Amino acid sequence: MIKRIKIVNLLKSKDYGKVVNVKGWVRTKRGSKNVSFIALNDGSTINNLQVVVDHSVLMEEILQPVNTGAALSITGEIIQSPGSGQSVEVNAKNIEILGLADPDEYPLQPKKHSLEFLREIAHLRFRTNTFGAIARLRHALIFATHKFFNDKGFYNIHSPIITGSDAEGAGQMFRVTILDPKNPPLNDDGSVNFHEDFFGKATNLTVSGQLEAELAAMGLSEVYTFGPTFRAENSNTSRHLAEFWMIEPEMAFYDINDNMDLAEEMLKFIIKYALDNCSDDLAFLNKRLLEEERSKKPEERSPMELIEKLRFVLENKFERITYTQAIDILKDSNPNKKKKFQYVIDKWGIDLQSEHERYLVEKHFKKPVIVTDYPKEIKAFYMKMNDDGKTVRAMDVLFPQIGEIIGGSQREEIYDSLLKRMREMNVPEKELWWYLETRKFGTVPHSGFGLGFERMVQFITGMGNIRDVIPFPRTPLNAEF
Repeated sequence: MIKRIKIVNLLKSKDYGKVVNVKGWVRTKRGSKNVSFIALNDGSTINNLQVVVDHSVLMEEILQPVNTGAALSITGEIIQSPGSGQSVEVNAKNIEILGLADPDEYPLQPKKHSLEFLREIAHLRFRTNTFGAIARLRHALIFATHKFFNDKGFYNIHSPIITGSDAEGAGQMFRVTILDPKNPPLNDDGSVNFHEDFFGKATNLTVSGQLEAELAAMGLSEVYTFGPTFRAENSNTSRHLAEFWMIEPEMAFYDINDNMDLAEEMLKFIIKYALDNCSDDLAFLNKRLLEEERSKKPEERSPMELIEKLRFVLENKFERITYTQAIDILKDSNPNKKKKFQYVIDKWGIDLQSEHERYLVEKHFKKPVIVTDYPKEIKAFYMKMNDDGKTVRAMDVLFPQIGEIIGGSQREEIYDSLLKRMREMNVPEKELWWYLETRKFGTVPHSGFGLGFERMVQFITGMGNIRDVIPFPRTPLNAEF
């Protein structure tokens, strides 16, 4: 029995005359009286393998029930391809039908389908060129992330998915409970008695692994989490998911500058890995994006092609500015003066919007930007206060076309300062007693950041909607598949 060879490896082969076995799904079938041509794909590459079926060798009747979507096992001889686009094809000697696809029911016929339609059939969209490319890239970026941290001596920590705390203090968490929703146990004041729940307290799905990663960093120095996070935000935009993945490194003995250095190095490593190892998929997505751009009005088109945008990040040293400098630049900018920004910059202290972040990157500096030292009022309780008493040692990394891609900070390591900030921001100290205790026992300066993985995949693939870069998106009113 001949062992199956993946199409990605077969297309690189020069073993003309060798008999091989390939398995995959039919993308197209065409032919004449004497010969048929099958485009076969097994998901290992964006490129199809052309299989030539000579009807004098295999009777045409064998192929009669075969249509787009059918699964085949084909044994044949590698031959040099006379056509352009690939160097090899296979002359079929034997064809076994593994599974048929009724053309009247199979929804993925060889034509262009809208992304909205493909979301409705997410169980099948892996078979399309676009989603095959995204899935392979997503895997490559996962591998690159682990490789980057492993090679730098970081340890991967599995932080809990079920938690009793809200890391951001922002609410909007999914409740985890086994209590009867129709008849829960109640306290005397009518509130739900969570002491009778599974964990003996109110618990939720986590919004971040950061706080637990900080605990690990206090013993292992350099750690990172890479896990699912959840946010019950009723937002139906192209940028929000209810379930998404976060990369969150935490480093003991790192200050804000060390933190910025690591973030820049990591982003460049991941992008370079994609460019070096996923060229076929990126070329396809680049072409797809160009076709999409042609249908837009000139003023709505992206200033850079996909691969050009990736090289833009790779080849430029990130500009580093303070929030105050950013506000001054934006205040004096033409779009602000002419009120072309949707959110006009009129005072210090407001949060930057995506349009402001993109202006700094794409128009003013023409390179990625890291903004530091934000007003304490618009940042989280755990960020270290600067000496001015007004700003914290926060950092946001800004990219073209997407705005903020990383948010991080130097963490507050002084017990009294952290406790004061928690009380100011009404963060329950009883729930986070363990977090506070790390500031009592051998505290050290430390830093970390968070990268929303889907945001990164979106940037590298050029996809406009975040629902298209995760296999099975979870959004309001949508938990199908």
